[in-house]
Amino acid sequence: MIEGKFSNKGELFFEIDFVAADGLIITVDALLDTGFTDWLAINTQDAVSLGWQLVDSEETRLTARGEAQFNIYAGTVRLDGQQYYSVKGNSRLG
Repeated sequence: MIEGKFSNKGELFFEIDFVAADGLIITVDALLDTGFTDWLAINTQDAVSLGWQLVDSEETRLTARGEAQFNIYAGTVRLDGQQYYSVKGNSRLG
């Protein structure tokens, strides 16, 4: 079972593990964003430092603030002990 915590603003955070291309595991707090499905938002510099592969650049995605351009990276995350491969990670441009 996944455990999380609420911030003082009512946001739900829980731990996930980023798995770098070299196998290094980095645990981070992730924010559950119910309006941003099927994707993991991550800073470009983090995706690059993890050695994740750039799959597509400048893909347009709809956000709460309208359309935005994202780079798409393939990487691996671990959630509640289960590893997920080829997860698409978004990094917003600009």
